[in-house]
Amino acid sequence: MLTFALDLNAYLPIGILIVMALLFAVVNLIGTHILGPRRHGERKDTPYESGMDPIGSARKRFNVRFYILAMTFLVFDVEIIFLYPWAVTYTKLTPGSNDAALFLCRIMFFVATSIIAYVYAWRKGVFRWD
Repeated sequence: MLTFALDLNAYLPIGILIVMALLFAVVNLIGTHILGPRRHGERKDTPYESGMDPIGSARKRFNVRFYILAMTFLVFDVEIIFLYPWAVTYTKLTPGSNDAALFLCRIMFFVATSIIAYVYAWRKGVFRWD
């Protein structure tokens, strides 16, 4: 029969973080209710953004190029997020071992596919603004 010992001290920082997040949310909601404006009216309840009165509909269409550029940014952003744990693991491997060569080949494939996708998008004219 296996004995299972649960060390709750290992989960203490996570518990503290969850309690702090909940406390922060509750304090903000209560503080907003106490300190927030009490008067309402047509002029008070209109949206306000960057010192300009809203003109027109909020459903205005944007050019698709903005979305493509945003998606390209996200792809490279996610790629960088994947590179950090790889770099930490790779530095701990024995130089010249089979695992190190495998790790290097995997990340080179990952980076190469991203570069090929970027070159493909460039040649298709995705990044032209005219």
